[in-house]
Amino acid sequence: MQRGRRKFLKVIGGTSVILAAGAGGWVATRAPERARLPWTEAGRVYADPMRNALSYAILAPNPHNRQPWLVDLKSDTEATLFCQLNRLLPETDPFNRQITIGLGCFLEIFGIAAAESGYRAEIDIFPEGSNARTLDARAIAHIRLVEDTTQKKDPLFTAILNRRTNRTVFDETRNIAQSDLDAIDRSGRGAVRVSVLNDARSIASLKEIGWQASLVETKTPEKHGESVGLMRIGKDEIEKAPDGISLGGPFLEVANRIGYVTRESLADPASGAFAESLDYMRPLNETAGAFIILATAENNRVSQIEAGRDYVRANLTATVLGISMQPHSQALQEYNEMKDLYRRIHAAFAEEGETLQMLARIGYGTAVPPAPRWALDTRIVAG
Repeated sequence: MQRGRRKFLKVIGGTSVILAAGAGGWVATRAPERARLPWTEAGRVYADPMRNALSYAILAPNPHNRQPWLVDLKSDTEATLFCQLNRLLPETDPFNRQITIGLGCFLEIFGIAAAESGYRAEIDIFPEGSNARTLDARAIAHIRLVEDTTQKKDPLFTAILNRRTNRTVFDETRNIAQSDLDAIDRSGRGAVRVSVLNDARSIASLKEIGWQASLVETKTPEKHGESVGLMRIGKDEIEKAPDGISLGGPFLEVANRIGYVTRESLADPASGAFAESLDYMRPLNETAGAFIILATAENNRVSQIEAGRDYVRANLTATVLGISMQPHSQALQEYNEMKDLYRRIHAAFAEEGETLQMLARIGYGTAVPPAPRWALDTRIVAG
């Protein structure tokens, strides 16, 4: 560990010299702006109501930013949503529960955006049925837009383009107002139990469980390897494949080019980069100002979609209030190495018979840029 830290300090020094030398030139060009274009194009490029609403929906949060949605576009007002099955996470999400939640986030933002344009989104979930153990080639949803002048607009629409998943250290000196916590608590549509926890005992317990779960995932090679395999290091990789886990910025690019931060080093428990990645994760866990839990009475595909719809509503509500949010759901994952923590968090925070679908930390983080996205046209298949 100490050798790794000494090497890391040398890397910092060397990288600082390189960055200083490149200031105003190469350094200024390393933001993956092309991969962020969908955030500026949403609602501006597409004239028809279906593509317009979809241009917002593709900005939805989703596990490891896999963006698994595929849309079979039938007309300007009708489409079918599918899951792209080669974008699943079989190691950490063996029953595709988390991916399904992400698809629920997509559908909720779609509906909010459609209403803003004067359309009612009629969404038929899993119209051909579903498999509880795995997603398959059947439709996730049939979608139809109906023009409706009485359609009520959702005030959360204004937050869609500003919503972020914030992976920064939160400000521990700022307490979240109870009225804001209550607003997040009330943000759901009614089918899911949305609960904000800010008492000291719950926060301490969830921090401890969350950190242990992070260690289990990071130190289980095949689980951590799934994440490492989806890392995009530097602008070129991010823009070539704007999904997965983005590791951008000039510092990381230089550290990658000199061989310190690579997929191989991040997967190697003996490396300095691996140790530093744990050091990076710990304060994220420790600076949560509160936690939000989403739970359902059943654990079927429809309830997972509903959990996604309510999760993104909570995220949008937090955005309106200037509050940051980041999923912290490792302890809810259903693989063998996580089973003890899974049982423990359910025993402590689930009501009888419930399944905890989402856990997220909330607080005040620094501003972060939007996550990369595939362009809408890449998410549409021929009808």
